[in-house]
Amino acid sequence: MRIGVYPGTFDPITNGHIDIIRRGSKMVDKLLVAAAQNIGKSPMFSLEERTEMLSAEISEIEVENEKRGIDCDIEVTSFGNLLMHFVEQNNASFVIRGLRAVSDFEYEFQMVGMNARLNPDVETMFLMSSEKHQFISSRLVKEIATLGGEISEFVSPRVKGKMLATINT
Repeated sequence: MRIGVYPGTFDPITNGHIDIIRRGSKMVDKLLVAAAQNIGKSPMFSLEERTEMLSAEISEIEVENEKRGIDCDIEVTSFGNLLMHFVEQNNASFVIRGLRAVSDFEYEFQMVGMNARLNPDVETMFLMSSEKHQFISSRLVKEIATLGGEISEFVSPRVKGKMLATINT
């Protein structure tokens, strides 16, 4: 069984993330979409809220996949340890990462090298963001929403509602 891990903070999950999940699910038998606790960032949403949002969004992808005959079990989970330890604990052999720009590549290139030293049996697969999602980042979506801008083309209506409710409290 080919098990892949798509890790991220997902604060919030954007349409760009959804695109990578949708495309990544075509490449593995099981895809773990893993929200990172990420102590280095101060997230807008708690880990529990982020995994709830991921689950809601992924349920729609699973329905689409079933209609298209794509047989991939997509599971939402979270982790607070080293990514390579999480990958090993879940018997995964692939890490899936999205790339938007050259600046992403530089950071990801370093991470692949470190991860390969920690576990040379785990491969990293990069998926280029589709052109309509290349500029989307959770950080920018949060900034736009906080300053009263329109975010409908960057996140789902469900995520937009959660963001606005959080901002307005």
